[in-house]
Amino acid sequence: MPCAQQSLFTALLSIALSLVAATANAAETEIQRGKYLVSVIPCTDCHTPGTFLGRPDKKRYLGGADVGFEVPGLGIFYGPNLTPDKDTGLGNWTKEEIATAITTGKRPDGRILAPPMPVESFKNLSHSDALAIAAYLKSLPAIKNKVPGPFGPSEKPTSFVYQVLPPEKYTPTAVPSAHKM
Repeated sequence: MPCAQQSLFTALLSIALSLVAATANAAETEIQRGKYLVSVIPCTDCHTPGTFLGRPDKKRYLGGADVGFEVPGLGIFYGPNLTPDKDTGLGNWTKEEIATAITTGKRPDGRILAPPMPVESFKNLSHSDALAIAAYLKSLPAIKNKVPGPFGPSEKPTSFVYQVLPPEKYTPTAVPSAHKM
């Protein structure tokens, strides 16, 4: 190969490798940004089993809640599995569909997310931040975990429930006898 052709080939190869490296760094940066956003929002509170019971199950990180929220008149809703499991999580959703759900409250099937999801706050996310969250969620290990519910207002839940009660309806829970002083 003549010197001029070899120099041109070397230059083109260098540019191509730089583009590949830049693309890899951009993908890594998007996932890292998503990880950061998921940790400060914090998605784990409502979507990781055990968190509301004081023992987050890190082996099922973002795999769906075991404590539901009662919304008076609507029912009880459990934070769903956010991992890419195709049967019980977001595995069949695209990054764009996840970003749309986060920022608009609308699922790909047209249903609206449950009221405990803070869509009013999340609609202020930039599109690139919503896509970064989606990229991070898609990068997680898939965890098969079907959360309970949802349960209608007259249905009995099968797992723990958070309620918000007016003071006149509140009754303190008795301390178990093993914990009494």
